[in-house]
Amino acid sequence: MKKITKQTYLDWYKDMLFWRKFEDKLASVYIQQKVRGFLHLYNGQEAILAGALHAMDLTKDKMITAYRNHVQPIGMGEDPKKVMAELFGKVTGTSKGMGGSMHIFSKEFRFYGGHGIVGGQIPLGAGLAFADKYKGSDAVTLTCFGDGAARQGSLHEAFNMAMLWKLPVIFIVENNGYAMGTSVGRTANHEDIWKLGLGYEMPCGPVDAMNPIKVAEAVDEAIQRARRGDGPTFLEMKTYRYRGHSMSDAQHYRTKDEVEEYKKIDPITQVKDVILEKNYATEEEISAIDKEVKKMVLECEKFAEESPFPETQQMYDMVYEQEDYPFIS
Repeated sequence: MKKITKQTYLDWYKDMLFWRKFEDKLASVYIQQKVRGFLHLYNGQEAILAGALHAMDLTKDKMITAYRNHVQPIGMGEDPKKVMAELFGKVTGTSKGMGGSMHIFSKEFRFYGGHGIVGGQIPLGAGLAFADKYKGSDAVTLTCFGDGAARQGSLHEAFNMAMLWKLPVIFIVENNGYAMGTSVGRTANHEDIWKLGLGYEMPCGPVDAMNPIKVAEAVDEAIQRARRGDGPTFLEMKTYRYRGHSMSDAQHYRTKDEVEEYKKIDPITQVKDVILEKNYATEEEISAIDKEVKKMVLECEKFAEESPFPETQQMYDMVYEQEDYPFIS
C-alpha cells in the first residue's frame, strides 16, 4: 500500500472536512427548498471514502454506490461545483440538472452513481467488473451499499456470479447501524453482515470504518487480490451516520446520547488529533485549512446559485437522442 505520510493526514483532514461542510451546506439549502426531493447525507462515514481512495488507482478503478452519493464523485476527481449545481437542479450540474441528489454520476472520473433502487447497484458493480475482466483490464470496481441493501436477493446473485467468474470487484457494505430507521439487529438473526460472504467462500471481514487507516489497509488487500485475478472480497465497514437516513428522518429510533457517543470517535477528529500529536501542523495551520474549506464551500454554493436551470427542451433531447426514431408519431 502507498505509504501513509504527513501529507496523507493533511489531505485526509482537508478532504473529509470539506465533504462534511459541503453536505452541511446542502442540509442548509435543502431547508430553503433550493435542493428538492430527498437528501441523504454522509456525515460520519467519511473515513470509508478517504481510506478507499488512498488504496485505489484513480486512473482506472471504478466506484458505484447507493443514493448517499454526493462526496464520492468529488473524491474521485469531479468538480464539487458541478456536484452542488446538480443538487440544485442546474444545467451546469454533472447530469445537467436531470439527476439530482440521488443520481450523481461522472463517467469521466469512473463514478457510476448514485442509485435509488435499494441494492440495485450491487449486480451493476459486478457487471462493471465483468467488463474489465472481459476486456483484459486490471481495474477494480468498488461496489458500496448500505446495511439494509445487504438483505436484498440481488446481493446473493451477484456474490455467486462474482465468485464463479472471479470478478475484480470489492463489495463494501457501509453498516451505519440502521437501514433507514431499523437497527441491524432487527433485520436478521445475526449482526455480522460480513459473514454473508462465507456462504460463497468469498474472502470477507469487518473493518473499523471510523479510522481511514484501517479502511485503506483492508481495501488495499482486497484490490491486490482482485488485480491478481483471485476474485472478489466482501468488507463490512462498521461506521455511523450523525444525521438521519434522509432530511425527512425524525430519528425516533435512536437517542441523542447514542449519537454524541459516536461523535467521540469522529473520523475527522481522529485525523486532526494525529496531526497535532505528531506535529504535522499547528493549530494556526489547521485553522487556515478550516477557513479555506469554508471558502471552497461558499464558492460551490455561489456557482450553483448563479447557474441557470435547464431549458424544458433539454428533457426531450436527453430522452430521445435518435432524430429519425420510427416509433413516435
